[in-house]
Amino acid sequence: MSLRERLDGHIARAMEEERLVALHRTRRRRRLLVVAGAASVLLLWADAAVSWAIAPSDTAVRVNLVLLVVMAAIYIPVVTALNSATRGLASLPESRLDERQAAERFRAHTYANRVMRLVLGALAVFVVVATWDEGEKPQIPGAAVFLGVFALLWTHFLLPLLVAGWRLPDPPPDDDQDDDEDGEQSDGQAGVA
Repeated sequence: MSLRERLDGHIARAMEEERLVALHRTRRRRRLLVVAGAASVLLLWADAAVSWAIAPSDTAVRVNLVLLVVMAAIYIPVVTALNSATRGLASLPESRLDERQAAERFRAHTYANRVMRLVLGALAVFVVVATWDEGEKPQIPGAAVFLGVFALLWTHFLLPLLVAGWRLPDPPPDDDQDDDEDGEQSDGQAGVA
């Protein structure tokens, strides 16, 4: 077995483990996770904007570090919970997915691709407008360029998982739970009569 196959097997087993279930038990909670994940990406974009505005300076370095730490503190539990909820839909190789998962992955990637095109278009317009100057050439700090490219890659990487988490429906209720609820209701009704 190759290293890649062992790694894929390890990731597949990890995705089957129930992690942070309380965070992703319902569709509403998963959507809140998606919003938090989007906020973590927006923090990276804010980091690039801060670098553009005040870099190079010691203040820019401090702000960058604080924003990156906050982003990581949000990102890690969100991605862990969403991967658990989607059973690795966005991160497992296609050979490890069943037909339903593969189809949902395709839909998530298609929608994420559309959103990414909008992000790229907006970014292109922003850069042209922000650097439009009839006088001297505008100076863009290297940190802002690096962080902007990093935010762009991070957005591209995370969007399919966020879309999959947003679209994921609640699982159907278990038959055992329905029977228990019916039994409790009939017991309660019998006690009232």
